[in-house]
Amino acid sequence: MSDPWDGSGAQATCSRTTRVPDRRTAGSDGVRPSGGRAAARSGRGRRSRRARSVRRGRRVLRIVAVCVSVLVLGTAGVGWWFYEHLNGNINSVSLDGKGGEEKADGFGRTPINILVMGSDGRTSAADCKLGGGCSKTGVQSGNGNADVEMVVHIAAGRSNATVMSVPRDTMTDIPACKDPDSSASTSGYYGQINSALQYGPACQVATVHQLTGIPIDHFVKLDFSGVVKMPDAVGGVSVCVSDDVYDTYSHLKLSKGAHTLKGEAALEFVRSRHGFGDGSDLGRTVSQHIFLSAMIRKFKSAGTLTDPVAVYGLADAATKALTVDDGLGSVKKLISLAADVNKVPTKRMTFTTMQTAPDPANSNRVVVGAGAKSLFSTIAGDQSLTTGSGKKSAAASATATASAVPAAQIAVTVENGTTIAGRASVIATALTDQGFSSATSTANAPSAATDTALTYGTGQKAEAQTAAKALGLSSSHLKQGTGTGLTLVIGSDWPSGSTYPGGTSSSAPVDTQAAVSNAHASTADEAKTCAKVSPYKTVALNGVAMTPSQAYAAARSKPDSDE
Repeated sequence: MSDPWDGSGAQATCSRTTRVPDRRTAGSDGVRPSGGRAAARSGRGRRSRRARSVRRGRRVLRIVAVCVSVLVLGTAGVGWWFYEHLNGNINSVSLDGKGGEEKADGFGRTPINILVMGSDGRTSAADCKLGGGCSKTGVQSGNGNADVEMVVHIAAGRSNATVMSVPRDTMTDIPACKDPDSSASTSGYYGQINSALQYGPACQVATVHQLTGIPIDHFVKLDFSGVVKMPDAVGGVSVCVSDDVYDTYSHLKLSKGAHTLKGEAALEFVRSRHGFGDGSDLGRTVSQHIFLSAMIRKFKSAGTLTDPVAVYGLADAATKALTVDDGLGSVKKLISLAADVNKVPTKRMTFTTMQTAPDPANSNRVVVGAGAKSLFSTIAGDQSLTTGSGKKSAAASATATASAVPAAQIAVTVENGTTIAGRASVIATALTDQGFSSATSTANAPSAATDTALTYGTGQKAEAQTAAKALGLSSSHLKQGTGTGLTLVIGSDWPSGSTYPGGTSSSAPVDTQAAVSNAHASTADEAKTCAKVSPYKTVALNGVAMTPSQAYAAARSKPDSDE
């Protein structure tokens, strides 16, 4: 029997042909009759054959109509099944507004900011097998920790994108949260940033938003098995390593040079923190950027998105692998997001890692470092880290700040001239959140003020204009003084909020050179970049500490990951 969905029944009917006699032939034997009764019989024969031909023609048309109807209905049915199948794959969770809200630009266009998380949870048998660590606990419950965190920013005009990795070892304040699914809750604490996921994806979003000031519209969470499925769906991802490498912890083992990674080998590569860089999470973020850049190039290649089998495999794998917020919780919404990403040229997709400094209290942890606030402000302000040609920071900085001073170079003394407690702190915080200097300070004004005024010293008008633009102050509020520096006195005409009433604030220009300094910036078109294998003794084999290359040489009998 034929499967009604594979079209084989209709195919058999549609492929059957009906022979219609050639009207130029008069006899069944193909010989033209000569006349007389033969001619009369021929005339009757022609009329009879014409009638039969018409009937046959009508029958052919009916068969064609039925075939077309079956094919249309079959295609529509399969399409609907496919759409519902993919929708059924998607697991979505509400963000409840915990990530803040994006503002539209002057053309009414809105940027997109997504927090991409890789969970270390072993919440299925497949994840236990891939991640290990379940021998005593079995399949675990809960969300796990967010071992990978990346803020993906897509510009309002879809002309550029920035990806910023947040190292999992970063120490920060975790806000009060409650996971609606597990009921796990916290009143807030100071701890490792990746632990916020234990209280639900929305808590992780809220934590990153609180740390960076970047509005987070959406999130995407993958588990171990999800990482395995995505590279397989596109036929593997090509990467390069600078030397032989064997990470005895993630089990990645590759020889020097280029490799195409699928399945578990791809997971081993993105999980490897001892194989690359300095053997820490910071080195891992760089190799992850190399992997993601290669995957993006593969997605955007001509063969991938025009191959129906590849598209189906990719869509099925993606929807099964992801947990998303309800703003992305349908096939239609994910397709729209994919279309937005596809508009951005790879040369204008910049990968960065949040700048860090050692945590004074724990050498194994890090805190936000110098330059990070500039990077946060660049993303929050929808400013590109590349120019239209794909060149990086220096040119972008020169273009963006030709007539203005970068916020990071400006400190403002904010004085409260109102009777409302805390007004100076609100404005000062708004300025530092936009990347203004951490030297920005607060004080009480010498006397009450009715009108808000920003006073600047000689030669500092450009700095004052930058600050005024960030706060929505018009030029009428600016005045030159006799001293130095910038002093903003908040008057009673500005009783609340961080934008002057009736004014329109816009992001202050950011020093993009500071934003990318020590951020390991790269762009997605850099196809020849190899992951740098660690030169340090970051791994151990049989209890002996050694470099990843030494471990590779000592483990010749172990097959490589891509074999």
